[in-house]
Amino acid sequence: MAELANCYNCNAVFVKTARNICPKCFAEEEKAFEVVYQFIRRRENREATISEIVEATGVEEKLIIKFVKDKRLRTTMFPNLSYPCEKCGTKIVTGRLCQECSEKIIKDVYLHELEEKAMEKERERINTYYTLDRDRK
Repeated sequence: MAELANCYNCNAVFVKTARNICPKCFAEEEKAFEVVYQFIRRRENREATISEIVEATGVEEKLIIKFVKDKRLRTTMFPNLSYPCEKCGTKIVTGRLCQECSEKIIKDVYLHELEEKAMEKERERINTYYTLDRDRK
């Protein structure tokens, strides 16, 4: 059954399909993508950065970053298309986090699990009743 939703960009009500934006905004995004793609397809512009593309095309930086994250613009073909890590802001070309932030999160999770295990052992020790066997030699 069709589901009604509000467009992520313009807040208009539309019948939701696979996209979170209305057909009008989708058409605008497609036009913007074509402008960006036509610009960076030229040999002299293949190594342009996102800020250079914004300046030359007038397309919003947020939208260009979305194209890169959605893999519509591949960083293998256009090596200077990088976007900021969501945690620290370091420029990255894949994923949401840079290598350092990913490693820090993994380390923090590991340390948290160790703390949880230590607390569980402490709880078990407190709830255990020990007796001395005086007859044992």
